[in-house]
Amino acid sequence: MASGLTKLSATASPVSEQPGMLSGVRATDESIGRARLEVGVVVIGRNEGQRLVDCLASLKPFIERTVYVDSGSTDGSVEMARQCGAQVVALDLSVPFTAARARNAGFKAAEKLWPNLAFMQFVDGDCEIDKNWIGTAKAFLEQNKRAVIAFGYRRERFPERSIYNALCDREWNGPPGEVNECGGDILVRVGAFGEAGGYLDSLIAGEEPELCIRLRERGYTIWRLDAEMTRHDANILHLRQWWRRSVRAGHAFAEVSFIHAHSSMTTWRRSVVRSLFWAGALPIFALVGGLIINPAISDFLILYPFQLTRGALREGASNPASWRNSFFDMLGKFPELQGVMTFCVNHLRGRRQTLIEYK
Repeated sequence: MASGLTKLSATASPVSEQPGMLSGVRATDESIGRARLEVGVVVIGRNEGQRLVDCLASLKPFIERTVYVDSGSTDGSVEMARQCGAQVVALDLSVPFTAARARNAGFKAAEKLWPNLAFMQFVDGDCEIDKNWIGTAKAFLEQNKRAVIAFGYRRERFPERSIYNALCDREWNGPPGEVNECGGDILVRVGAFGEAGGYLDSLIAGEEPELCIRLRERGYTIWRLDAEMTRHDANILHLRQWWRRSVRAGHAFAEVSFIHAHSSMTTWRRSVVRSLFWAGALPIFALVGGLIINPAISDFLILYPFQLTRGALREGASNPASWRNSFFDMLGKFPELQGVMTFCVNHLRGRRQTLIEYK
């Protein structure tokens, strides 16, 4: 059950200007030993197979305080998790699955099993966690009291297998420092997570940035550390998978922006506006206006190659990957708009969107 959506946005604060950033500090054996007593782990998944086994193997030092939450797997994931030593929560099949619901269920189970936990590590079942990550992130949060969430670099295991895996590898990471939002793999303070009420169970995507908005409104900060965190297997091999994932992202942009329409902390309004402009307003105006009003109006379509070139120049025009990235950034506005419109139609009809799965 993957949960990452789009490039995570960072503030302008450089790491070197932030005291206690720990850019050069890494976990020690002693800090990892202490973390075993204070950190619980929640793994979520659905039909992850060997990826789940690899994930739990990477958590071996913490397996005695690990809860695996299964969302209706049919591949034996529940038994695999038990054999690896994790506690298992199988979600009720009669209630719609969401990653947010799964994480909340795992958090509650871990709190009940180990009531003295100070931190919770959330990780998706298609990820392997770096052996030093939890100790490093815990040390950072202990030294930075207003920091409530820490996350690091999420790498794709097989970026060479497809363009789409490579795009995910680019998407996951950005410069370290204070940021506005995070993805699904995080270390979070138990008290602050509970204070905020956890994730919104009903969200099919975007639950992590939505939580970050509520935490930031309470005066907490979110940090990307200069440290390896997880290896992820997106396993996106076909255009239709990438398209559906982008539809889900657009739905998240719209829903989270709607929920926090009056908040100054939301970061996705611009994403909604960009999708509406590039995939909706511009092509309709240029094509329909060119046919009905004046053929010269169609010339506005030149904005597409202009924007594509602009994006490639930002990353370095001499690198072929820059042009690929810019092309897919532009193309992605179309499935994102599909997701935005899906949310709007469902909202007007009073319906809830079920999961939009891509693998």
